[in-house]
Amino acid sequence: MVLGFIPVVGLSRRNRHALDLLRMTLEPSPEVKQHPGPGQESCWDYPRPPRLEKVSRRLRVIHGGQTLADSVAGYRVCETYHPPTYYIPREDCRMDLLQPGSGSSYCEFKGRAQYFHLPTPNADGMVRDVAWSYPKPTTEYAPIREHLAFYSHKVDSCLVDNEQVTPQPGAFYGGWITSDVVGPFKGGPGTMGW
Repeated sequence: MVLGFIPVVGLSRRNRHALDLLRMTLEPSPEVKQHPGPGQESCWDYPRPPRLEKVSRRLRVIHGGQTLADSVAGYRVCETYHPPTYYIPREDCRMDLLQPGSGSSYCEFKGRAQYFHLPTPNADGMVRDVAWSYPKPTTEYAPIREHLAFYSHKVDSCLVDNEQVTPQPGAFYGGWITSDVVGPFKGGPGTMGW
């Protein structure tokens, strides 16, 4: 048995008890889970490692009056406790409006991500890390190569079909919350240990 990255086999009874207490502190209690209604799904039922799904719903990203992305050929990644993260093919994104960033991050499932900035005419001159992609994703996530995901909290509007999404809580994650997915979602206060 493994708790996160902590091997439990071979631990004393006292240490196993301490790990059980830690797990109860870090994992959400079943009482906080929202139960899905008709036509809804719960992010608590998503798997880990995440599931990759092809979607035909219309995905749009708009900022400063310009459409940055518009596609009906995207993917969504569904991971436990997270709202779906949508990936849009590059050919459906305005790559001429985006600049590659210098930073990167690493996902244990998808691989190394690269980021993109959006130059703007405002005083800041740039929306940093507005989108990301996996140029060389792991084998399981190869279909999202040449796709971008956008942080909905960094742009004016992200839509799934015609529904304005709500950003996933916190500034780290990029999930898009729609009315057909219930949480609670990782990212808000008290959820970082989930």
